[in-house]
Amino acid sequence: MNMIYFNGEYVEDQITISPDDRGYQFGDGIYEVIRVYNGKLFTAKEHFERLLRSAEEIKIELKLTVADYIAICERLVKENQVETGNIYVQVTRGNAVRNHIFPESSEPVTFIYSYGSERPVQGMREGIKVITADDIRWLRCDIKSLNLLGNVLNKQKAHEAGAAEAIQIRDGIVTEGASSNAYIVKDGAIYTHPTDNLILNGITRQVIKQCAEENHIPFVEKTFGMDELLAADEVLMSSVSIEVTPVIQIDDRTFNVGPVTRQLQAAFEEKISSL
Repeated sequence: MNMIYFNGEYVEDQITISPDDRGYQFGDGIYEVIRVYNGKLFTAKEHFERLLRSAEEIKIELKLTVADYIAICERLVKENQVETGNIYVQVTRGNAVRNHIFPESSEPVTFIYSYGSERPVQGMREGIKVITADDIRWLRCDIKSLNLLGNVLNKQKAHEAGAAEAIQIRDGIVTEGASSNAYIVKDGAIYTHPTDNLILNGITRQVIKQCAEENHIPFVEKTFGMDELLAADEVLMSSVSIEVTPVIQIDDRTFNVGPVTRQLQAAFEEKISSL
């Protein structure tokens, strides 16, 4: 039986969500996914700082601090004996009679649970196939909200095409994947979309930026289009789930797994080993 944190209590196996929960009705909430390696949280502080930022952006008042969230997650990892896996954190505005306007009084609903999930070794080693798709999401992709239908539709489009991910294009500009950040490598430098409202500033993206700086690899936050994407020397994707994964095919164009990607993977592995 797995332990779950739900609204201030630790419960076993399952919880009950009200049909009046605004997360269920409107997607009115936020979430985070934190990776666990060797029974330890990875970049938890950064994840919960982002959770608090997302909450502030959509005007949900959280009572827990970053330290509180980390303590809850550490207990769940220990109690559920998670060695390699994830922690899922979700906060909604709460339960209220259905109305688009914020309820005058409601308490946020929070649940956190852990689960085992192996590392994506094959994809990291061999690379993945992706497709391109129009970026149909809303204009506040910097908020890690529950409003993921655009992401889901493009992820499904990729799945139906036999691909692992979709690289999204908005007005001719590459933004990011349906559930990941996207990068190209050209002449030894890494290029990726700048952190504005059109992408999520991924925590793994932040680690990759740090790895690049520590290894003297130019990391350029600059927009690029389809032509530059297809002319890249290397292409890679990143997220909590896929870590640092090379792309070997975009639509009909093939790529090799290159030295910069391998160098980033090695540097990322060192970060994990240092936990």
